[in-house]
Amino acid sequence: MRESRQPPLAGRSAREFEAFVAGAGGRLLHVATLLTAEPSGRCLRAQRLLLGALARLCAEWDRLRDEDPYDRTRQELVTRFTSGAWRPHRRSRTRGTGAEHGVLARLGPQERLVVVLTLYEGVPEAQTAALLGLPQARVRTLGTRAVSLLRGARATAAAGTAPGRRPGGRPTGRQGLKEEEVRRMLDLPYPRMPADLHVRASRRGARLRRRRRTLHRVECALLLVAAIVFAVWAVAVEPWAVPPSATTPEIGGW
Repeated sequence: MRESRQPPLAGRSAREFEAFVAGAGGRLLHVATLLTAEPSGRCLRAQRLLLGALARLCAEWDRLRDEDPYDRTRQELVTRFTSGAWRPHRRSRTRGTGAEHGVLARLGPQERLVVVLTLYEGVPEAQTAALLGLPQARVRTLGTRAVSLLRGARATAAAGTAPGRRPGGRPTGRQGLKEEEVRRMLDLPYPRMPADLHVRASRRGARLRRRRRTLHRVECALLLVAAIVFAVWAVAVEPWAVPPSATTPEIGGW
């Protein structure tokens, strides 16, 4: 109820933000669902993750200038996912990939990030490494291992063989073909986006803007108080004045 009293974006900015959420919200929700390894039909954690990212975007919408809002939201998704906000919900790796798990449920958090960014979103390895704060060689290793795990799980499920064994007669192919196969695995229908997502994000973004303005005013007030205290101290102490000599000069001319 308190969120409804906060002023959301108004005018042209509100229409632009609503159009952005309507156009890119489905894909962004799918990205969040891949990261949280939830099924598309029950992606509540992914919805909360996206809501927080969109609220941050809404709070900074008028300051984006020429920055791509999609890239900004995706970066916020990655930041929130890696910051540990979802650590209480993190589960151990599971061998099941049925309706109760997402397609990337077998992978760890870092492997999911690398797969989603490089294979699904098409972000270059160097940019992915900079975004995740990892060496580029580490990103390449995580991607290769994740591709092998996903293809192995799919081959095992399709052929009914034991984990770790490759179905007989199936060619291994090159790394590019393996990655293309994983891309097809990730290219799923988008989850159903909540109808009021942009409204909730706008209200939460308004709260963030209000907090930012309050913090700015507090900082200005503290700077003003510090300047006044310094001025009073300078007038009272006069640090620029030359102190008198500590010794008595010799008396001459007797």
